[in-house]
Amino acid sequence: MKALRWEALGDTARRPAVVLLHGGPGLPDYLGELAPMVADIAPVYRYDQRGTGGSPWSGTHSLARHVDDLAELLDAWDVPKAVLIGHSYGTDLASRFCLRHSDRVAAMLLMCGPFVGDWRTGYRAERRRRMSAAQQERLDALAELPQRTEEQEVELLTLSWFTDHADPGRGWHWAAQDARRRRPVNWSMNRQLGRDGRADPLDAHLTDLRACLPARTELLGGTEDPRPIAALEALALRLALPLTRIEGAGHEPWLERPDEVRAQLRRFVGGAVAG
Repeated sequence: MKALRWEALGDTARRPAVVLLHGGPGLPDYLGELAPMVADIAPVYRYDQRGTGGSPWSGTHSLARHVDDLAELLDAWDVPKAVLIGHSYGTDLASRFCLRHSDRVAAMLLMCGPFVGDWRTGYRAERRRRMSAAQQERLDALAELPQRTEEQEVELLTLSWFTDHADPGRGWHWAAQDARRRRPVNWSMNRQLGRDGRADPLDAHLTDLRACLPARTELLGGTEDPRPIAALEALALRLALPLTRIEGAGHEPWLERPDEVRAQLRRFVGGAVAG
């Protein structure tokens, strides 16, 4: 494995450790705001998934390879069991890791995912509802370009991401910032892992996942996420898990409700460490 860029916050001699798994796929790590919320309770590790940020990679991406990466990083950090906190696609990665390495998962918090079943129909409809006709037309035109300039890429990402937030004004501001910070986007990785996920959907493994989940596993989601909260509610029922709803927050609830998210993370990690 080529070296992956990672960093730790807190006393790395303490166990268990927390590992934050960012979403995308194809984005560099963006969960730096979450790590200080709990680093006094347990050490927190973050890393750029291969092919993103400071983690170089050329070749084919697969979900299995990314699961192996996490196992190898835990070995490198001398972390036998970790508290996994995944966001968005990171919840899919955490779930697939648990399916293969349940003995290495002390607890798991799944934030804003994973979404299973036919959630995309509702998601696409809500995204369009939050956009003007001109914005949708511009987004479609940018997406169809075989190559984009830097400013066109920033515009595409801003249009793609601003609907993730409950407040459209602040959402546009956050999306425009992230369109320049969360770069470059590895679109090839995004497509390859997307194909891999469609060929082997997590939906097909929910019975096995329920059987191997650690005792302390929870879901958390923003009620204003364009991805329907009903999909997380259905998943919570199928996996027999508690779901915390963050009112008035979108796909990145720590931006709109930081105090509530901080309290939930500290409660969860504190319980995992004590348990």
